[in-house]
Amino acid sequence: MGHTERVRPRHFVNGPADPDAGLVADLGRALGDEAVHTSALDRGLYARDASTIDQGEASAVCFPIDTAGVAACVRAAVAHDRPFVARGSGTGLAGGAVPLDGAVVISTTRMNRILSVDAANRLAWVEPGVINLDLTRALGPLGLHFAPDPSSQQACSIGGNVANNAGGPHCLAYGVTSAHVVALQVVLADGTVTQLGDPGGSPGFDLRGAFVGSEGTFGIATAIAVRLTPNPPAVTTMLADFARVEDAAAAVSAIIAAGIIPAALEMMDARITQAVEDFVHAGFPTDAAAVLLVEVDGLPGGVALDAATVSEVVTAHGARSVRVAADEAERALLWKGRKTAFGAVARIMPNYYLHDTVVPRSKLVEVLAEVYAIAERHELLVMNVFHAGDGNLHPLLVFDARVPGTLERVQAAGDEIVAASLAAGGVLSGEHGIGLEKRDFMPLLFGPDDLDAQARLRSAFDPVGLANTTKVLPAGSRCADLQSVPEGVWV
Repeated sequence: MGHTERVRPRHFVNGPADPDAGLVADLGRALGDEAVHTSALDRGLYARDASTIDQGEASAVCFPIDTAGVAACVRAAVAHDRPFVARGSGTGLAGGAVPLDGAVVISTTRMNRILSVDAANRLAWVEPGVINLDLTRALGPLGLHFAPDPSSQQACSIGGNVANNAGGPHCLAYGVTSAHVVALQVVLADGTVTQLGDPGGSPGFDLRGAFVGSEGTFGIATAIAVRLTPNPPAVTTMLADFARVEDAAAAVSAIIAAGIIPAALEMMDARITQAVEDFVHAGFPTDAAAVLLVEVDGLPGGVALDAATVSEVVTAHGARSVRVAADEAERALLWKGRKTAFGAVARIMPNYYLHDTVVPRSKLVEVLAEVYAIAERHELLVMNVFHAGDGNLHPLLVFDARVPGTLERVQAAGDEIVAASLAAGGVLSGEHGIGLEKRDFMPLLFGPDDLDAQARLRSAFDPVGLANTTKVLPAGSRCADLQSVPEGVWV
């Protein structure tokens, strides 16, 4: 489909001005009135996630404490023909948890128990509100951890990780969330409770795999069986700095070409490096055009060899210096700098708009140059901090939304960044999901038959279409509908 013209609706306020009395009464009977919040303040607080652009308005915000409570919320919403949206910690960046059309927000934050841990079989059952980092900390004495580690892991929940198939710096070697979820207890869109997958393995279609990454459009996970990963016996973390962004990007591909798959391979450009250093004082070189944070792990002998090879490769590609963390404290400080990068931006501008495209490693230099050019054309400040090892870009457009006309320039620049990534053979998202932000780009990546197949799968899980409605797939995704859409128009 062409994209010279488009209709790309933005949702800022959507839904009734006042909560629906009958719906709220039924929710109160199901959960207790204290677990159903309907004040303008409460509904306003849950009108958006961490994304900058999109917001809506909820009919009510519910706080169930167990699977039965979630099912009761879903049944009440469906009985009133009202959409429902699952929400964890609200750290999503694609508008996936934004309530539209007066949706009922079902918050899982009170479902935060680690239900069981089987260290021998490296398996744990957890509720969706468990915080990612809290799970890993609880597993520390057992020498285990939960491998997916989004930059927001101090705040994000396991349920949100499942919804968006989240990744993180260490997904290069260990894989994203789908590789670490073996089974799910879920509430489907009609309130039915079922289990997808089995820790012991299950024959037949992989419905567990279909559910992970479905962004709440298939139902709500209420218990999650996660695979646990042994802590590596040895870890080496290195920081290499470069005088040119192009050299750092080229070094990324060279490391992989040398036969090494680091546990993590992250890149930050000059602007974000300076912001991070001012924020955490981790010793990042503020005169570098770019830095690479490289971590290798495994058995001690192999780690030493890999670290030596990485050092040789980055030096051959122009690294001015290679710093090796001397101990766990220094390693933790370097990672604190990387994982608080988005927070550091607040020292520069009050708002940022972040994209999450993936491009081939061989195109990193080309696409980064285009990102800088796009920002310059739109008179915006851009910072780049991303998972370089798998080409997962995270350009941050930093701005002040109070300045008239700025938001329009940000949206236009964001559109161009996505288009440049797709033109380079990339995809729309590596770990943040589609949500509202990238929904209307889907026809640029998928053809009519692809969208139709996805819409049919969604309908199989949610025939009525009330589970996080209007997210992920654009209107008209079913082939019969898509044929009526004029060429060049997104709907």
